[in-house]
Amino acid sequence: MSDDVIGGGPTLDRQERPVRLGADGKPLVPQRVPETRPTPLQDVFIYLSIVVLFSGVIAIMALELGTPMSSLWVKIPVALGGTVLLLVTADATVRIWRSAFAWFPVDRGRGLFRFLWVAVLVGSLVVIGALMLIVFAA
Repeated sequence: MSDDVIGGGPTLDRQERPVRLGADGKPLVPQRVPETRPTPLQDVFIYLSIVVLFSGVIAIMALELGTPMSSLWVKIPVALGGTVLLLVTADATVRIWRSAFAWFPVDRGRGLFRFLWVAVLVGSLVVIGALMLIVFAA
C-alpha cells in the first residue's frame, strides 16, 4: 500500500538516494558482482593449475633436450596437462560467461568485455585441442 493511503501514521518523505560520483563526475559502479552459482572446479583451480604447470615443464624440457615428439616423455605430460588445462579453461569459460550476464544490469561495458574474454577462451580451447592432436599424431 502507498504511504498516502495509510491514515493516522507518520508520512514519509521519500527522496532519491544520492548517487556517489567519482573524481571524473561519473557515477561509481561496484568493483565486483557476487557470484551466485560457483563452478565445480573453482575450489581446486590453483592445484589443477600446478599440475598443468609441471606437466608443461616436463614436456617442454623433454623437447628442448632433443626427445622426439613421439616419445612417451612428451606424450604423457601433454595428455595429463592438456586434459587438465582443457577442464580448467572450460570451467573458467563458464564462470566468465555467467559473470558477463551478471554485469549487464550493473555496467553494460564490463559485461560486453567479459564476452570478449569468453571468445578468447573458446579460441584457446581450440588451440589447446589442436596442439594435443598434433602431439598424439606424432
